Amino acid sequence: MPNKKIVLDTNCLLACISSKSEYFRIWKDFQKGKFVLCVSNEIIEEYQEIISAKATPQIAESIINAIVESEHVEFVDPQFRLHLIEADHDDDKFVDCAFAANAMYIVSEDSHFDILKKIKFPQLLVIKIRQFLEILGQPRWSENRD
Repeated sequence: MPNKKIVLDTNCLLACISSKSEYFRIWKDFQKGKFVLCVSNEIIEEYQEIISAKATPQIAESIINAIVESEHVEFVDPQFRLHLIEADHDDDKFVDCAFAANAMYIVSEDSHFDILKKIKFPQLLVIKIRQFLEILGQPRWSENRD
């Protein structure tokens, strides 16, 4: 089976959790197991904080519970701190998680991740949310995990 592990930047998570969003399919496909969402404690904490601020603490708690309780999540405890995102070290948590999980993609709209295109090691692929939505529609990603 191809590597279907991804790390989802917080803003992309926000963009896909509303049923009114054009990206809602990403959330639904996560729940169906079409990919594995890789997270660390730091990422979960940021998700909680940002969703609480943008929506409500109750919505944040529901989303976090759905993630934490999902069988399609890989919890990662990064042992290396790569410090690759010079423009915003707060984004390093996503890079460290992707590296530790051997994730196929980091899905982000944040231009700070563009620096990763210039780094030969580790090779971490960053794609935009629209690209990921298109990838999910391709046959190799549409197959069930079972």
